[in-house]
Amino acid sequence: MATLEELTVEAQAEIDARKPIMKAVNGDVIEYSEADYAQAVTDLANFKFDEQENGYKQARIDAYGSIADQLDMQYWDLVNGTTTWKDHIAQVKSDNPKPA
Repeated sequence: MATLEELTVEAQAEIDARKPIMKAVNGDVIEYSEADYAQAVTDLANFKFDEQENGYKQARIDAYGSIADQLDMQYWDLVNGTTTWKDHIAQVKSDNPKPA
């Protein structure tokens, strides 16, 4: 797991590689100011850190499937004496682990 400081260095390199970055201000296209570049680095580093720390949550939500599908799995598990739902949930958690 990368620290925020390490991700900031990575973000700085990515922003530097994209220079010049332009923006529209009052109809004029101008290059980012030093403050804009600094904010872009901070924003990108924070995004990367949040994705590293919390990205597994959305990945799990996407992989679990709908509540209706999960309830259907549970129903058929009860009827058939199977463990399809438990196996599915365990696989999703295994594929998308929490960061240590």
